[in-house]
Amino acid sequence: MGAWHRAMDESPEYANPFLAPEFALGIGRHRGGARVAVLHEAGQPVGFLPYERTALGTGRAIGLGLSDCQALVHRPGVSWDVRELLRACGLSIFEFDHLVAEQRPFAGHMTGLFASPVIDVEPGDGGYAQWLRGAYPGLARTTLKKERRIGRDVGEVRFVFDERDPRMLRRLMRWKSAQYRRTGRMDRFARPWIVDLTEHLFRVREEHFTGVLSVLYAGDRPVAAHFGPRSSTVLAAWFTAYDPDLHYYSPGLMMHLRTTEAAGRHGVTLVDLGRGDKEYKDWLKTRELRVGEGFATRPHPVAAAHRLWRRPVRGLRNTVLAHPRLRAPADRLLRTAGTLRTPRHGRAERRTAP
Repeated sequence: MGAWHRAMDESPEYANPFLAPEFALGIGRHRGGARVAVLHEAGQPVGFLPYERTALGTGRAIGLGLSDCQALVHRPGVSWDVRELLRACGLSIFEFDHLVAEQRPFAGHMTGLFASPVIDVEPGDGGYAQWLRGAYPGLARTTLKKERRIGRDVGEVRFVFDERDPRMLRRLMRWKSAQYRRTGRMDRFARPWIVDLTEHLFRVREEHFTGVLSVLYAGDRPVAAHFGPRSSTVLAAWFTAYDPDLHYYSPGLMMHLRTTEAAGRHGVTLVDLGRGDKEYKDWLKTRELRVGEGFATRPHPVAAAHRLWRRPVRGLRNTVLAHPRLRAPADRLLRTAGTLRTPRHGRAERRTAP
């Protein structure tokens, strides 16, 4: 893994923890068909493409649907032929949805480029309140007021950037699962392999990949939590959730702000918020990266069939997300469906909560 890590270190665009071998190995522990293609020059490994392969020879970026950053990680100056790469991997098609835009050999296979908001983090010498007023003056007054209010109503606010209590991770997953159901989204944590993967990544403690669980408390009561991987310099915002009974304090926004400030004090220089249009991302971002979606193919009947099946689905989703007039009614419909399902799941959640 040393050559892979060196390739990450030599190119800033590959510093994302989702591109680390530890993430690929984690997926491989819980998903069949995980593979890594290794490119060599002069007998030395210079490039690494993690992917998943089906029995029919269709391929997808490792962790597609979970990973917020995908790429063939390589040393500077390395190039490749996409069709030759697919042939060597035994793939007729390779699907991706968060591919680093700088992957030029894949450029002709991208069906769209999308904004991926990020926060450039500068470590501060002062405390949280001072950092917040300097970094987000528009949010500082309201956020600090709400933090004082929850401190009076519930308990003194404290924040743990790297919480090692696995019970807090399980609580986060229960909160997130309930949130998915309320909003009509697919409940990722209803899939046992995703639960197992998250618990596995929580235990990984390496320089290029560490699972970081952050928790905001009011007294002894957990208010909000975030779990995401970090590399030596990049923290990926992955799963954030909060106690829904305390929603009027805006604990989710508090969580993002506290996590970003603490990340800077722990050596992180970039927080990747991930692709997607969310109001809080517009508030927090300092700039945007670009990620590509598409299908790399070589002539093959399976590739043609797969593309005909998958591309309309992605196109419809992207059309809805790109147009507020379509996105708002779709979101309301999902929330209504989620509300109809919530009571039954809510009772089950209370029975299983420790």
